[in-house]
Amino acid sequence: MHPPAPSDAIVRAWVRLERAHRAAQSTVEMRLKQANLPPLAWYDALLELERADPAGLRPFELQKKMLFAQYNLSRLVDRLEAAGHVLRSASEEDGRGQVLTITRSGRALRQRMWPVYAAAIEAAVGSHLSETDALTLGELLGRLYSKP
Repeated sequence: MHPPAPSDAIVRAWVRLERAHRAAQSTVEMRLKQANLPPLAWYDALLELERADPAGLRPFELQKKMLFAQYNLSRLVDRLEAAGHVLRSASEEDGRGQVLTITRSGRALRQRMWPVYAAAIEAAVGSHLSETDALTLGELLGRLYSKP
């Protein structure tokens, strides 16, 4: 027996959610690029590492927080490390494991990215919603995923 098909309202909500996400993400990425800054994934990784400092994060922990596939995360960390924004060191718990920590230049880059990112969020979302609408939308979207 097949599960019931989603209603038209649910399908419409799904389509609008996907379109809104793509439009907002596109705005953010475009604004970062115009400002000669790296992609949004760099900001997200640096933010998570900054929040974890000084202990850092194991790659699988960062992956879990970022919701990236492992191969994407590995390439991202490689780029961040090559640019001097992340340090990779051996885990004290497990000599084979690694710990990622943010560097001073990584903090500085994240701080430079934030004003551009914040303005893009405002353009993509804030300029279209009242504060009450934003609170309601945040509450509704929060129901769609389990919070850690």
